Amino acid sequence: MAEWQVIDVSRRGVLAGGAVATALPLAGATPAEAAPAAAPPTMAVRLEVNGQARTATVDTRTTLLDLLREHLRLTGSKKGCDHGQCGACTVLVNGTRINSCLSLAVMHEGDRITTIEGLGTPDRLHPMQAAFVQHDGYQCGYCTPGQICSAVAVLGEIKAGVPSHVQADLAAAPAPTPLELRERMSGNICRCGAYSNIVEAVVQAAGEPA
Repeated sequence: MAEWQVIDVSRRGVLAGGAVATALPLAGATPAEAAPAAAPPTMAVRLEVNGQARTATVDTRTTLLDLLREHLRLTGSKKGCDHGQCGACTVLVNGTRINSCLSLAVMHEGDRITTIEGLGTPDRLHPMQAAFVQHDGYQCGYCTPGQICSAVAVLGEIKAGVPSHVQADLAAAPAPTPLELRERMSGNICRCGAYSNIVEAVVQAAGEPA
């Protein structure tokens, strides 16, 4: 009758042996040379930025925000959430406000772009910028460029009669009331909480008593 031989093997030994057995077939293998990465497709974009004709050749995946900040060095527009939720990147495209982090640069061939740098200068402030200063509509200032660009567009929307969700009578002309402005500016987040001052600034810029 055959005798059984008991072999004492630990768990650590089993694991180590398995690792060695797996590695042995690969020991003599020569790794394939990595194929060179293909250059990303690029495209020349021509647009008007703050009244000046600008041209840039960009990766077709480049956002309008990154075109402005990284290629044209207009760093006033801020990258906040990069998901279109905070409004820090708001700019005006042909007079309409958009979140520039969600829009590809190549989509704006021939468009007219206005950033915070194009609204006014330190020695000649836009009325909205002056109102923000007067009413302390900013604290850390990070969201302020987007807030101001959005506010300028909001007054344009009200003047054009574009309705909002809080407008009781859609047939009536909207007015720049605090309620109306809070609703229209709700896409611009101020983490410092200067909302009441921002509303007062926009009301003043609209020509209403603050």
